[in-house]
Amino acid sequence: MSQPTSREIQRDRLLEAALVHVPFDGWSRRALFAGAADLGLEPGSARRLFPRAGDDMLVHVERWADRQMLARVGPLEGMRVRDRIAKLVRTRLEVLGPHREAMRRATAARLLPSNGFAACGSLWRTVDLMWAAAGDDARDASYYTKRSLLAAVWTSTFLFWLEDRSEDFQDTWSFLERRIDNVMQIGRLRARFDDMFEGLGRLNPLAQRR
Repeated sequence: MSQPTSREIQRDRLLEAALVHVPFDGWSRRALFAGAADLGLEPGSARRLFPRAGDDMLVHVERWADRQMLARVGPLEGMRVRDRIAKLVRTRLEVLGPHREAMRRATAARLLPSNGFAACGSLWRTVDLMWAAAGDDARDASYYTKRSLLAAVWTSTFLFWLEDRSEDFQDTWSFLERRIDNVMQIGRLRARFDDMFEGLGRLNPLAQRR
């Protein structure tokens, strides 16, 4: 992942300041300007960094969380792939931990038609970064399968985490492990079906002549 530009760093600082106000003011221009005031920035500077106010902040918070995840996750070498993925998901949730109420409001805001497309793009970008960080560089058909399955794991775990009241989010980490177990079972079943159909193709003379 490339290093953030000076503009991205400015946007990060303003976003972090605005996140304190989002639980009260939502993903709005009001929250944006309140964060700018905390930093001593003029409203015009805030508008230049986030022209669409809350909509732009919703997109940027995902990019910010992705960078924070990669910076904090630590070494992954020597770990099983499933453990690498679990650590990445957990680290990203820990990044968002201080802002859980803001993320709860973000979930509601993303249901608006105007934010749906951007939300899908941000989700795909996140799971692609997770797989890349886990060491996956495949570009075959499994590329899309892996990312689609991880998108389901991330989304369900994130929604569970939003409502988790257990100590240190232990229930969330257990839920995450179960979801990864489910995905591993799906992956094994898919591999068996692929092998089975490949074997049938070798036995079928019509398939061999195609």
